[in-house]
Amino acid sequence: MRVRWIIAATGALGLALVTVYIPKPWTPRPRAALGAACPANAKDANLNFTLKDMNGRDFRLADYKGKVILLDFWATWCGPCKYEIPGFVELQDQYGSQGLQVVGVSVDDTADKLPPFVKEFKMNYPVLVGLGRDDVQEAYGPIWGIPVNVLISRDGKICARHTGLPPAESGSVSIQQAVKDAFEAEIRTLLEAPSKSPAA
Repeated sequence: MRVRWIIAATGALGLALVTVYIPKPWTPRPRAALGAACPANAKDANLNFTLKDMNGRDFRLADYKGKVILLDFWATWCGPCKYEIPGFVELQDQYGSQGLQVVGVSVDDTADKLPPFVKEFKMNYPVLVGLGRDDVQEAYGPIWGIPVNVLISRDGKICARHTGLPPAESGSVSIQQAVKDAFEAEIRTLLEAPSKSPAA
């Protein structure tokens, strides 16, 4: 009898832990909010960080102010992240010349693990080492689960923040296509928004 209680208690604890660490579902912004490009009360994005890329070179987020930035917090072992990346590659290809910059921040990988992954997924945007950089995660977090994606406007405002994958209706499109479609809608709105002069 005691063994059954121990098993039940262990199971309940495991379920509780899983529940705590499951990211909240991806929530698309309402169409009305999309029309406004960025919420009126959007906070400033802290771009004053320098990180190393996978080749050991310094990378300054502030260098991309004036572009629409899609900041992706991910890791090589993260299953949902692997569904997102092909869509991000397509979006960078399609909208890079119009002012989009995708930036990947690997939160749990050493630099040596990144090049094979980048090659396999044909990643065409900067991939940075975020391991040990709690300051960056705190600036855009809290990050309790990945992927976490932050959309930043040309004038440096956090316009949207998503955790996990966007929903895909069963049988309608692939998860990869659902990711691309969901982000493309927000990115196009930000790219088409009237430019504002960044604060000095």
